[in-house]
Amino acid sequence: MEIMQVMGTLVCSYRVGGLDHMHLRVLKNNKGKQLVAVDPVGARKGNWVFTASGSAARFACPNSEVLTDLTISGIIDHWMPDG
Repeated sequence: MEIMQVMGTLVCSYRVGGLDHMHLRVLKNNKGKQLVAVDPVGARKGNWVFTASGSAARFACPNSEVLTDLTISGIIDHWMPDG
């Protein structure tokens, strides 16, 4: 798991099956790299979230057949980033 910040929403007109009804969020990790994650929890821009990656990411979705390798698993209520 990794803590990341939501930078915005990614809008795609066409998606593979299984991603049709999933929200996609652009996240920034602690090194400044931007990544795209499936969001089953409803995170908003600016939220700090924790993620599941790799094969575990599929099981964090309501449907474990969704093709993802990064899923937002929860929204962090109280946390101060270092620095």
